Amino acid sequence: MNNDGRIILALSGGIDSMVLADMLLQSKADFVLAHCNFHLRGEESDGDEKFVRDYAERKGLSLYVKQFDTLNYAEEHKLSIEMAARDLRYAWFEELRQQLGYDKIAVAHHADDQLETFFINLLRGAGIRGLKGMRPVNGNIIRPLLDKSREEIHQYAIENGIKWREDHTNAETQFLRNKIRHELLPVIDSISKEGRASILKSISHLASENELYRELVDEKLFQIVKKDGEVQKTSHLSPLTPQLLFEWLRDYGFNSDQVRFIYEAMNGQPGTIFFSPTHKVTIERDGVELTPICQHDNTQVELVYKQHPNDDNFVIDKSPEVAQLDYDKLTFPLKLRMWQAGDRFYPIGMKGSRLLSDFMKDLKLTTRQKEECQVLTTAKDEIVWVVGRRVDERFKVTDKTKTILKIQMV
Repeated sequence: MNNDGRIILALSGGIDSMVLADMLLQSKADFVLAHCNFHLRGEESDGDEKFVRDYAERKGLSLYVKQFDTLNYAEEHKLSIEMAARDLRYAWFEELRQQLGYDKIAVAHHADDQLETFFINLLRGAGIRGLKGMRPVNGNIIRPLLDKSREEIHQYAIENGIKWREDHTNAETQFLRNKIRHELLPVIDSISKEGRASILKSISHLASENELYRELVDEKLFQIVKKDGEVQKTSHLSPLTPQLLFEWLRDYGFNSDQVRFIYEAMNGQPGTIFFSPTHKVTIERDGVELTPICQHDNTQVELVYKQHPNDDNFVIDKSPEVAQLDYDKLTFPLKLRMWQAGDRFYPIGMKGSRLLSDFMKDLKLTTRQKEECQVLTTAKDEIVWVVGRRVDERFKVTDKTKTILKIQMV
């Protein structure tokens, strides 16, 4: 640990991070402390913060503390509490590292955390990237305890008189990680005394195999995907398998379900568009095109989150270039396509459904306007917006709407 330069230690007050703090002190490492108060356990969270502050003062260590509104962040970004806390803390740790000019961020993950994460990802249907586990060094993140078991860490704490804070939620088995810790892993122990060690060995093998897999995928994508500035494109003759398509698009915000829809659309009607928060994929006649969402696009997607859209600060934008939709009523991915004969939707402000052709006739659109008409649809091909004309009644914002998806033509 002496060779890692100046370190920011993520200190929660739990046994793992308190043991790591003691090890860093014993090794005379150059480090400071960073504590996140996620305000998830009421007085207990504040108690953790006080405990860490007292420890830093006793040891003469610099401490940085950040307060988070984790519940609100999780709701706004539609994340689990665990993922919200993870995103918040790592973003802040990196911000702090750059601000202080430090080298590494040390976190106290250990071997049992590795096992639990493996099974969480396995149950979620992860591929090799998700099953390869955490690495001892991952960019600016270091995990000095990753080869130590929870039992070894506990033994160290007892032998060295280290005090720590207990999180009562660690014993609550309604959380997936805790179910794995308290119910699944003991079963594995009963089957084989070497079970945990064997699984950790498999994780290590997967990590090595993932490196080879990544090299082969990158080599293949280099041959298939042609880049022109920010635009990336494949030809319709490219040997683009579903897995290669996923490996290409995953880093641009597209999930596995979206990629499946995109792959199916490759043999369908040209002009279909799929959006991630940062990019769009367009199915062209001669291939698949990936471009960032930016100001020169014909249609830009912007997410706008408001807890109470009917408050004094919120006003429905009635401009035809803007659609504001109830996010929770939508099924993703959304698709942008040209209108088709037989398309039917429920125009906002009107009773019942209408054929889109009749709707355009009522608006007295010219032939060219009709030819250029586009619709935004859900994954179920329900029309949510006749672009620039009318939102569908089923997806409009109401006083019960919690989250708004704003789509703007620019």
